[in-house]
Amino acid sequence: MFKHPLFIKLVALAAVSVLLLIGLGLISDVVRDRQRYRSLTAQSVADSLAGPQTLMGPMIHSACVESWDEETGKGDERRMVERRREFLLTAMPEQLRLRSGAAMEERARGLHKVNTFNLKAHITAEWGSLASLQPQTTVKNSRMHCGAPIVMMAVGDARGIRTAQLTLGEQALPLKPGTFHPTYSRGLHAALPESVRGKADGLQATLDLELVGTERISIVPLGGTTDVQMSSSWPHPSFTGRFLPSEREVKPEGFSAQWRLSALATTAQADIAAGSRVCVGGYDDGVDPDSRYTPGGATPRDCADSFSVAFVDPVNPYSLSDRATKYGLLFIALTFVAVGLFELMKKLRVHPVQYLLVGSALCSFFLLLVSLSEHLSFGASYAVAATACVLLLGYYASHMLGSLMRGAPLGAGIALLYGLLYVLLQLEQTALVVGAVALFLVLAAVMVLTRKVNWYGLTQGAASVGARSAKSPQQQQQQQPIPPLSNPTEAA
Repeated sequence: MFKHPLFIKLVALAAVSVLLLIGLGLISDVVRDRQRYRSLTAQSVADSLAGPQTLMGPMIHSACVESWDEETGKGDERRMVERRREFLLTAMPEQLRLRSGAAMEERARGLHKVNTFNLKAHITAEWGSLASLQPQTTVKNSRMHCGAPIVMMAVGDARGIRTAQLTLGEQALPLKPGTFHPTYSRGLHAALPESVRGKADGLQATLDLELVGTERISIVPLGGTTDVQMSSSWPHPSFTGRFLPSEREVKPEGFSAQWRLSALATTAQADIAAGSRVCVGGYDDGVDPDSRYTPGGATPRDCADSFSVAFVDPVNPYSLSDRATKYGLLFIALTFVAVGLFELMKKLRVHPVQYLLVGSALCSFFLLLVSLSEHLSFGASYAVAATACVLLLGYYASHMLGSLMRGAPLGAGIALLYGLLYVLLQLEQTALVVGAVALFLVLAAVMVLTRKVNWYGLTQGAASVGARSAKSPQQQQQQQPIPPLSNPTEAA
């Protein structure tokens, strides 16, 4: 059995397949390395410019201290000790409106590009009664001291603040860095007059803010009712977080979206009042809440409600190349099946080294794809790499199979495989069903073409051929029959 020619051929093809799998694995490692370099590039741009941004506010807070004297000890050790209680009073807006536009700016480090944005926002916050800023004593005869009320706006990365202007009613207030909030320290603030504390007729503040950041903007719906409108020239937004837009329109020239939220639908006010962290992107998009651009450390359950817009690039060449490489084994298997059918149907013999060269050409396609996509668009890179490989394989198959009429169908079949792969890469929701149907059709075609093949006859024929080839030329000559004499007189 181990000397059977068919068995030896199968072992050789298995060894070739293992070598090609190793090559595909090395190419996959290259793709992952390039993906990691791109992530490092995005981090480098964020370090130099600003990271993903979060808008939280405006809100008003006032730090208070309640102190009282308490008698401790007995007898000669009796003394009066001052006790203190520090707490924070907050006032959330009843109405919060935000109108913004985001202009995209592309930054690059070497071959890698990162999407950054320049956000210009007009924010209007309206408070009703400010009774929540009135401190309440908890101990009889205690002393209460509160700092001036502060209106603040927190952001994810304060380095991204370009310009800001705050108007309280008709009066412009000077803005200063920081928020003086114990949890949300990054941002800006302005001190309010003491007269606003406990004001019953409400207050209105307007903030014009220009903010730059990288790849994502998140907003905390802090108002009793929150109305956010955002527009941008970026045609590929990704809406994530706890709330999707109530209205949105995405066109090739850009998008516009609007969120309308009520405090009845979100716990953002209670979360912020309790000091919950504001995590970049909220719960649902997998962003690490312990990132350097998130205030403090938090787990996803500790994050306040927020919603986000990510300015993603849907044609990421590295993710598409990684997906394409996953189909490499299927490509090699189908091509080997096609070559094997030619061997079977046309009674040809293809050496395992030729299988190895064909598989190597298929593997080189994926390396060409990822390298070209760093300089060209993914579609152009795919077309160039696929055309080069189809021409090479068609030319080689014409000589390997003995004629152009045999090599051309094999090249056409490989071109069809590349076309199918490109379709699968562009699909998201239906990629599985399309791939499954295509694989079933290929299997059906193989079964139809080989329906009349006598597989036992093939192995017996191969065994007899092997037996004849194992005999020496002298033995084969001895077994040949002596031809009859055509003229009896020649024998005499």
